[in-house]
Amino acid sequence: MEHLKLIALDAEDLEVISAHLQDAVMRVGDMTYLPRQQRFALILNRFNWEQALEQRPRRRRLNFERRRTGLHFDRVRKVKTRNLDPKARDAVLELLAIRFVENEPPAGHIELVFAGGGTVRLDVECIEAALRDLGACWATDTRPAHALDEGKPAAGAGRKSQGR
Repeated sequence: MEHLKLIALDAEDLEVISAHLQDAVMRVGDMTYLPRQQRFALILNRFNWEQALEQRPRRRRLNFERRRTGLHFDRVRKVKTRNLDPKARDAVLELLAIRFVENEPPAGHIELVFAGGGTVRLDVECIEAALRDLGACWATDTRPAHALDEGKPAAGAGRKSQGR
């Protein structure tokens, strides 16, 4: 499978990136803000939804995969976190969605929403983001589950926020 490369310059593009990164996992220490460059960057292990959706459910054993992926946002003025402890660098986060709220067009804020209630809010001049797969995939036996998937509980359901 070819490596995924995406660019987002508007809210619709950002929704595509969000869909590809749904259920990606990462460590708190795998994100950084570079104020001089006005860049926020992170490395994630994304679940390969496009490959998973192509598989036939009749197969006895389904093979899923994850890929190491880089994502960065440019023209970032400020970064705020809520319910995340930046000092807990090894804490694992599960990304649920990326959202954009425009306030003074084209400026606004981008929110990275994590399971357990954590968020990272990026105040941006405009949407300017890029996603790129960084290497080979690896197999995983599990597929993230969601509340809408056959009545199963959502991934992370029942977890309590750490208050960070």
